[in-house]
Parts: sequence; structure tokens; C-alpha cells
Amino acid sequence: MSIRVQNLTKEYNHQRAVNQISLTVQPGEIVGFLGPNGAGKSTTMKIATGYLPPTDGTVEVNGFDVRTQSMDVRRSVGYLPEHNPLYLDLYVKEYLRFAGSLHGMNGQDLSRRITDMIELVGLGHEQQKRIGQLSKGYRQRVGLAQALLHNPPVLILDEPTTGLDPNQLTEIRQAIRDAGRDKTVLFSTHIMQEVEAICDRVVIINRGQIVADASLNELRIASSGASIVIVAEFEGELTNPAMLSSVPGVEQVEQLEHGKYRITAASTIDLRASIFRLAADQNLTLVGLRQQENSLEGIFRELTK
Repeated sequence: MSIRVQNLTKEYNHQRAVNQISLTVQPGEIVGFLGPNGAGKSTTMKIATGYLPPTDGTVEVNGFDVRTQSMDVRRSVGYLPEHNPLYLDLYVKEYLRFAGSLHGMNGQDLSRRITDMIELVGLGHEQQKRIGQLSKGYRQRVGLAQALLHNPPVLILDEPTTGLDPNQLTEIRQAIRDAGRDKTVLFSTHIMQEVEAICDRVVIINRGQIVADASLNELRIASSGASIVIVAEFEGELTNPAMLSSVPGVEQVEQLEHGKYRITAASTIDLRASIFRLAADQNLTLVGLRQQENSLEGIFRELTK
């Protein structure tokens, strides 16, 4: 297996950021690593790249132990950290040439590889600029090109699509999918559609402990009995949203946007007929009423609330 984490613990001044977690990622697998801020995602990734030492437990990457074979681990990993560190005074190609030299790359092989990476991440029109002149989205592309440059067997990407516009998101997602054909990819994100689009498996961590590790279908099946969610949309905002809570079986009401509400009920209750009758009795114009499938966002919220 490409990544093996066993009983990993990390403490900062007696505060446990990661608490005895275990997970494996197989070659060719793309795994989404999810969790709220402060859950332990970035800490786990930093340990897996050799950036931080573990307090206890073991981590192996591409067969190398992060404690005793740190340099071998770093040669095996392409890493894009959450806060992308770049030399802003360097030109794009100049920076990538420097990054390649750190991995022992040089000459025509390095030049060809830089050209390929610039094309892969869509930096062609920006390659003659200094990094400091680039937008945040293009800086993320430079960071991703750096992570892929030495053709590592393992990619660890900490929120790689931060700051990208919708067109860039599509391109970078495709780049990650393409990389995942022959690499192991572990990446974190807060964009649930991104995980649903490209991941084989999802690992969710909360307060330093893993609370889910399964495929998307397995997660949906496991959580299908937890609750039913109805999205009701009215013509205009309700003057008294609390009336929705008075419907028998309603457990929670949350306003999504102007006139739109998410209503949660126990799994055995279909609220749609009751909400329709309430709207009729109160002379409310109901313009939309649908039952929401078990989305990854809903599962995430349930597991980390």
C-alpha cells in the first residue's frame, strides 16, 4: 500500500490534534480527506510528508517510514500544502527549474518535464510572469505543477483548489483525476462537489479521530436511515419561519436563502404533504418542494456536528 497510518497520535503542549488514527490508501486510489477546521487533517498530512514528527504511532509512505526514512519519503511524495509557499520574485519556469533541481533533475529531461507540467495545469499564458504577478488561482497551479514535477508515486494535496474560479476548478479536477490513474492521491478539501466528482473513497476526521472511512455509496447507504431532508421554497421570506417547526415530525429548520428552507425530519416521516397543507392554510405561495437525497454535505454535517 502507498500510505499506511497506524495508531497515529500528535500532541501540541498536551493538546491532542490527532488521536490514534489508522488509515491506508492503496496505489491508484484517490481519497478525499475531509473534516472541519482544526480536525487534524493538515497535521496528518504534514506528518505523512515528513514535515512534522509524530508523537506516537507509525506512518509509512511508499514503503518508507517517516521517522527513519524521511528523505526517501520526501522523494516519493508530491506535496502541496494548505498555504502554498512560493518564491514570489522568481518567474514560473525559474521556480519550477529550482524545484526540479532539488529532486536531482536537470538538463533536457527537466526542461521537457516543466513544459509538460505547465501544459497540464494550464499555466501556458502565465509562464513568462513572476509568481508575484499571478492571481491566487494561478499560484495554486504553480504549486500543483511543483508537486507533480518529479513524477512522484504519491500525491498529498492540502486544499489544492483554494482560490480557483469554476473554469479552473474543472481543469484542476481533471488534472488530479489524470494523475490518479497511476498515482496514489490523498487530498483535503471543503468543496463537497469536488469529492463527489473525483474521489474513490472518503475519510472524515473530527476532533482528531476518524469518524468515517468508506466509499461515497457506502456512506450514503449507512446514513440513509438517519433523517429525511426537505427543501421548501416560498415566494418571499416567511415572516414567521417558526411555523415550520410546528409541523409534526420536524426536527430542525434552517434558512438557506431568501424564501428557501431546509427542513429535517426523522427517517420514517415524509413531510411534503404536511408542508403543502400548512402553506395552503396560511395562504403562502409554495414554489418548490423536494426531498433532498443523502448528500455528502449532509453526511459530513451529521458526522461532525
